[in-house]
Amino acid sequence: MRRRISWITAIVLVSVIFLAGCGSKNADSIVKDLDKVVGKMESYEGSGTMILHTGQQPLEYKVEVWYQKPDLYRISLTNAKRDITQIVLRNDQGVFVLTPQLNKSYRFQSDWPDNQGQVYLFQTLAKSIILDNQRQFTTDKESYVFDVMAGNYQNGSFARQKIWLNQKDYSPKHVEVSDANGTKMVEVIFDTFNFDKKFEKSAFDMDKNMGVAPNAKPSNTAEESAGPEVTAVPDSGSSPEASLTPDEETSVQPDQEGTETPAEAVKLTLTEPDADALPVGVELQDQSELQLGDQQGVMLRYTGSYDFTIVEVVAKDRAVTYNEGIGLDLGFTMGHLSSGETSTLIWTNDGVEFRLSTQDLPQEDMIRIAQSMEQSSGK
Repeated sequence: MRRRISWITAIVLVSVIFLAGCGSKNADSIVKDLDKVVGKMESYEGSGTMILHTGQQPLEYKVEVWYQKPDLYRISLTNAKRDITQIVLRNDQGVFVLTPQLNKSYRFQSDWPDNQGQVYLFQTLAKSIILDNQRQFTTDKESYVFDVMAGNYQNGSFARQKIWLNQKDYSPKHVEVSDANGTKMVEVIFDTFNFDKKFEKSAFDMDKNMGVAPNAKPSNTAEESAGPEVTAVPDSGSSPEASLTPDEETSVQPDQEGTETPAEAVKLTLTEPDADALPVGVELQDQSELQLGDQQGVMLRYTGSYDFTIVEVVAKDRAVTYNEGIGLDLGFTMGHLSSGETSTLIWTNDGVEFRLSTQDLPQEDMIRIAQSMEQSSGK
């Protein structure tokens, strides 16, 4: 009788262990499922909060992400403190950076985001997990948690990322990106994320996102509208001068009657990089005022271990097209980086256009300086 009970007990224990094994998933099976989700995915919509930890104080943004197969994207980034929204848009016409409140738009000839990762895009996160054969895996109550390399981002400071996926549908819940020292640099917390979202046809239209009437047209052509010329420059020095009219740029004045609301007036307030963001051995050499057409601008020159200039000017109401260079993820917006003997990083923030020009400053430092100026402009 005892032997019979022992056999029954053993069978029950084996069954429990077998069923428990069948009910849980390992990393390999999840990766296979995740690959299938990406392959079958038609669209998604996500929203949440992105926090940049790259400065002295965290910068917080509301982020909204739309995607529709095969390559339509709309990312809305809103500064939580200043309530200024920038939209990164990809459609059949190109890649745009829009600031609707200020009537500013920039167009890049780019294959973004195919050539770079974005921490708030599901494809980037899934690819990071799928390609890392050394991935670390664990689970919590409702999530599958992966710790993987962060090698598919432009920012070379990113080393690793921790990604929480919903156990029910593999949607992202939380992302943390850290540097080689384990210091958290970027964090995204998703409030909602839904696959197979149905979008209107105009969801990825540039004019629709800018609030421009469908029949609105530019008031002049690209050939008629030239960018502002620099009529005053600082004393000559070792730093490269920033060109305000690059060959790759075309300016078009939009029809003001075609907008739903007039652009807000912007006043130029000098913004300087945070001292901690400057490379070791770099210091401010001088500061000069510039006359840029009918506008006032400011140029800052830095020298030392690296030489570079920063030009700041209120961006006019216009549409600008960059035919050369690449789009560069700055976290809070998309910048444009032109290459050559002199590299120039261009971005806008709160209606002010910034141009950082250099012949030797590394790209990682350019990004860090731009991010620190975004933080300084909010003080």
